[in-house]
Amino acid sequence: MAAPPTGLPLAEHEPWLPDLCRLPRLVVMLSMAELIVIVLALAPDGTRWDLGRFVSSSAFALWLALAISVLLCVSRKWLSRLPPGVGGFIATATAAAIAAAVAGVTHTIDTVTSIGLVPGGVSFLRFVLGTAAIAILAVGVVLRYLYINDSWKAQVRANARAEVEALQARIKPHFLFNSMNTIAGLVRSDPEVAERTVLDLSDLFRAALGASKSDSSLAEEVELAERYLAIEQLRLRERLRVVWRKREPLPWKMPLPRLILQPLVENAVLHGISPLPGGGEIEIELTQLSDHLLLRIRNPSPAPAEARAGSRHAQHSIVQRLRYAYGPTARMTSGWERGYYLCELHVPTGVEAQSR
Repeated sequence: MAAPPTGLPLAEHEPWLPDLCRLPRLVVMLSMAELIVIVLALAPDGTRWDLGRFVSSSAFALWLALAISVLLCVSRKWLSRLPPGVGGFIATATAAAIAAAVAGVTHTIDTVTSIGLVPGGVSFLRFVLGTAAIAILAVGVVLRYLYINDSWKAQVRANARAEVEALQARIKPHFLFNSMNTIAGLVRSDPEVAERTVLDLSDLFRAALGASKSDSSLAEEVELAERYLAIEQLRLRERLRVVWRKREPLPWKMPLPRLILQPLVENAVLHGISPLPGGGEIEIELTQLSDHLLLRIRNPSPAPAEARAGSRHAQHSIVQRLRYAYGPTARMTSGWERGYYLCELHVPTGVEAQSR
């Protein structure tokens, strides 16, 4: 396997050699082995293939692929301690050695028993070296493909983490200053509300600091948004009105990337309600549809040219993290029409998020 491309780094703490212990990776190896048998069977070389030969060749190739996969799985951590070029060479050389040994044993058994495991007229050396060469090509292609795939996923994961960190940096300053000013005004007039607001603020920033480290749930995301809105209602008072429409039953324990709902609600307040002299009402709707969860945030808003320039970053971050977690079926739609801004999140249910 060639050295890794510089533009697609794997995380330093992770082994660079693809993990063949996982069932999907093992299926790739076995599929490659079977594909080689099919190509050989279809090759116009004048050799006749019957069902028996195809079955015996498939069994030989699949068993060999399984043996190589198990050995590379067991030696993965050790090989990953070596430079990728050296480790990749040893991995393919090991596969060739296993293939040569198994081919040698198979040819010897077939010579003694004459059961037709090896095509007639194929010498011991040709069978052994040919099998080893095919193993090198197959293992090299599979490992390279899986390595590139792992590197791409690592890059996507790094980008998603960077988006979260950028989102954290954007949330902290402006909201913290407004909240502290609100708390300072409440300390003497209503100390109980001031204390509750401090606790809400603490929970919000704890979630922001841990956004890239763990998943959340629908229930936690809704609670976080409610705490944020409670703080903003103290600041904006009657200018901010909130209507929740939670259409039960809802998958409250459904895992979600952290800080999915709160930034959208924050956009509705900052870019929709705050610029309007009379404020307005934010409508937040949660609905479980047949195959996905629908989150809708609707609020009055100035025209997009006046209000939405600063909201795109949060929306882009959320889309990136949802697509990383759920794939292309997760999507966001948003738009301004007749004085209102509507944002909808479609999050698939019944699927596991991709491992981070």
